[in-house]
Amino acid sequence: MQMESDTFDELDLGLLDALEVNGRASFSRIGAVLGVSDQTVARRYRRLCAEGGLRVVAVRDAERLGQDHWTLRLRCVPDSSAAIADALAKRPDTNWIGVASGGTEVVLGTRPRSPGARDDLLLGKLPRTPRVLEIHAHQMLHRFYGGPSGWLRKFGVLSEEQVVALRHEPDPAGRGPARIEPEDEPLLAVLERDGRATYPELQRATGRSESAVKRRLAALLASGAVFVDVEYDPGIILGYHTDAALWITTSPAVLHRVGEALAAHDEIAHVAATAGPSNIIATAVVRSTADLYAYLSGPLGHLEGVQHLEASPLLRRVKRLTYPRPVR
Repeated sequence: MQMESDTFDELDLGLLDALEVNGRASFSRIGAVLGVSDQTVARRYRRLCAEGGLRVVAVRDAERLGQDHWTLRLRCVPDSSAAIADALAKRPDTNWIGVASGGTEVVLGTRPRSPGARDDLLLGKLPRTPRVLEIHAHQMLHRFYGGPSGWLRKFGVLSEEQVVALRHEPDPAGRGPARIEPEDEPLLAVLERDGRATYPELQRATGRSESAVKRRLAALLASGAVFVDVEYDPGIILGYHTDAALWITTSPAVLHRVGEALAAHDEIAHVAATAGPSNIIATAVVRSTADLYAYLSGPLGHLEGVQHLEASPLLRRVKRLTYPRPVR
């Protein structure tokens, strides 16, 4: 990956990749892997947060937890899409919200934590919103790429030895079931705001001992119920200014093969099989609209079994993992 930035460099890229591998790794551990001091890592981290929109947060993995994960495509009255997107962004169960199609469409992901919350959004609030003209709901059935798999991993920024040195230590008790208990909520409330919150901070928030917090967090991470993710502005940091939602239809017989092929493409940050108007939804991240065209007409267009493709370039990102965006 070649960066196009006057502010950030290859060390920043290595730091981002290290955080994708292990968002809670200490600055000293990251520094040892990258060959720089922990003070240098801390300084670069603060700059990425201040100028590149970097946030490190804990995310509940709906697929591992057996919960619903939906992608919604809302056709709106043109002058209302921004307001609708902002309102949806304030909900804790939404992410990856963008305005597309010339401002007439809002695309978002939602992970309702219960059937009641799902029905409240899909059957209640959205249908009663007069400026939402049409709703297409796609339920995720299988994730081919994304979630705990960071997009930068595709570019080999770090060597495999560096990745191994950064990964979470294995849970001594072994990998248990992916489950979040009610008593985990205070712990996750802090980590969903700051995935790098210290153990003393987590101890104060939960009332548990520091050793108990360490054990429980290690178990949640090992089971896959929770993973620590990063968000940042790829346009500012990397020069990748264009992202688009791709709505793809294949024949059922080649659905898995096409999904696996898409997962291997460098341009794809997320791809999943879905139930709904399309049976594959993907997110492409590229430098420009010219590169998007090259990808659609090239690697994607040459995949056998793709029957229909629609691309929705996002005009504006309203929410990635968190909202509001950090002040720069």
